[in-house]
Amino acid sequence: MPHCIVEYSNTLLDRLSPAELLGTVHDVAEDSGLFVPAHIKSRAQGYDLFILDEKISDFIHVTVRLHQGRSVSQKQHLSSEILQAVSELVLGSVSITVEIVEMDSAAYTKQVFEDEAYGD
Repeated sequence: MPHCIVEYSNTLLDRLSPAELLGTVHDVAEDSGLFVPAHIKSRAQGYDLFILDEKISDFIHVTVRLHQGRSVSQKQHLSSEILQAVSELVLGSVSITVEIVEMDSAAYTKQVFEDEAYGD
């Protein structure tokens, strides 16, 4: 598991595909070797309303929420790799930030409901 959450300004849509942005972040998480690929969950959310520094017109913020247990250097490397990969996708005035957040594993719960007819 991690949860890779990509937030971005919708004003980027004329020069950046959300699918490409999300796929890039997902691929970096997968290529990091820190996670079982099937356990990586990625999603993206665009925003119409936001306020930035007047010199910056767009933003991308990536949050990677993961269970405890990775070293500081592993988290720093993952953050840097995501920043580098996303930076290669965009042109123009944009603020790109990446945040690695450790979840409290003891307080995390999960339940998956599967449709019994699924796969028939």
